[in-house]
Amino acid sequence: MLVFWFLLIALVVVVAAVTLAVVGGGSEAVLPEAEPDRVADALPESRPVVRADIDALRLPVGPRGYRMAEVDDVLERLAAELAERDARIEELTAAVAHGRAQAPDAAVDLHKDAGREER
Repeated sequence: MLVFWFLLIALVVVVAAVTLAVVGGGSEAVLPEAEPDRVADALPESRPVVRADIDALRLPVGPRGYRMAEVDDVLERLAAELAERDARIEELTAAVAHGRAQAPDAAVDLHKDAGREER
């Protein structure tokens, strides 16, 4: 019975010592604050995003999954890039359609002018 009480007291002392070491016994913390993960290779600011940038992107993981703020920043940047590209594609498609609409008229005029010169 004496051994039981000795082991119980030793266990309580060890648990108390570990708790004080982890929590910190006063104003000075024993464990330093961990710096939160950040995106190591963020998307480039000076040029448009390319496929290789997305393939190389690794988002930091938090305790319950990905860090929402980091993921939101990346998704906002990608959405802006896609909106710019969609607008540019629409602009170029309209320019091509406008060019094709004028091209048959120009071809007809060229044939008329060529026929007049042959006569």
